[in-house]
Amino acid sequence: MFSSLKVRNYRLFFVGQVVSNIGTWMQRIAQDWLVLSLTGSATAVGVTTALQFLPMLLFGLYGGVLVDRLPKRRALLFTQSAMGATGVALAALTLTGHVQVWHVYLAAVVVGLATVVDNPARQSFVSEMVGPDQLQNAVSLNSANFQSARLVGPAVAGVMITGVGTGWAFLANGLSFVAPLIGLMMMRARELYVVERAPRAKGQLREGLRYVAGRPELIWTIVLAGFVSTFGFNFPVFLSAFADDVFHAGAGSYSLFNTLMAVGSLAGALLAARRGTARMRVLLAGAVAFGTLEIVAAIAPSLWLFALLMVPIGMFGMTVNVTANSGIQMSTDPAMRGRVMALYMMVFMGGAPVGAPIAGWVTDAYGVRAGLASGGAIAAAAAVTIGLVLARVGNLRLSVGWNHGHPHVRFVPREAPEQLAAAA
Repeated sequence: MFSSLKVRNYRLFFVGQVVSNIGTWMQRIAQDWLVLSLTGSATAVGVTTALQFLPMLLFGLYGGVLVDRLPKRRALLFTQSAMGATGVALAALTLTGHVQVWHVYLAAVVVGLATVVDNPARQSFVSEMVGPDQLQNAVSLNSANFQSARLVGPAVAGVMITGVGTGWAFLANGLSFVAPLIGLMMMRARELYVVERAPRAKGQLREGLRYVAGRPELIWTIVLAGFVSTFGFNFPVFLSAFADDVFHAGAGSYSLFNTLMAVGSLAGALLAARRGTARMRVLLAGAVAFGTLEIVAAIAPSLWLFALLMVPIGMFGMTVNVTANSGIQMSTDPAMRGRVMALYMMVFMGGAPVGAPIAGWVTDAYGVRAGLASGGAIAAAAAVTIGLVLARVGNLRLSVGWNHGHPHVRFVPREAPEQLAAAA
């Protein structure tokens, strides 16, 4: 389960990310609380979040082009330094009493711009640290790392904001970036897997898009991830409405739902690390299970049944995320990996700004149970449809049987094996 941690360079990277991710979650909580304190407006909090994700939507593909051209370790040193400096600047403004809401907006934009390069660089740099044999395990451990920080960071931020104020939470986040920077500088360059960088040339963005369009195992994985994230991952909309409107249980239950989902996500990431392979059938089955469980949760009659369902929903949601991420990386030419990962992250992260308003409208018009059920149904239907498309393209058929007393479902070739048969 932890085999990739035997690689010294990745171990340094992992430890640095543990510290940095906790700081990042602390800043998210502190940032929202500060904006709400300054303005008294939930809309202003939403604007801050939108400003942080907008650069990824606008410039994400260009960030992928840059990542394919640049040494990834050097790029990460720059982006991590920029994000750390932003946290320190916000801390200074807050602690001296000079902070204004436009300062927070500006900081959100700066972090968003850094993320345009940082995200695909971090994703694709993993393969240079561990190589193809440990890639699935390392990607899974990265997700486990993030989910662990999601459990710890908000709790620490709450204690710090209550005890000493938001400024100190910003400072803790800024200083947390020292850990990944030290880890990157301590890495042994000779132990990295050499990847040929793309030369500077015109048309590289179009080249990346053509590359993805010509690879069914890539384009359909990205399409499925887009459907799941856009329609199935609108939990801020659904969970708050279930806690308040359906079960009339207040903020404590909303926190419980999120915590249990984080526990499930962590378990899903660790199971993916143990599994060690990124198969298309695992991705499709995970998406179907995720969507089906959302439908079941939508009709759950009691708060505790709904809360317990958050664990497997988080687990299968993370299975989809990790399997898609590692499968795309392992199927992509190293010289194209930055552009392909940038497209994947743009689709996956960009689903929330598109899907959340739709989910909100369905919830307002037909009720939150209908909203959650429809999101799950779309995710499951997308997985089934894409599975049938891939089976047809790859000349595959569905094989159902029993293996040592357990059901065994897989795609097998009708005749000669095709390229997609191995992926399935």
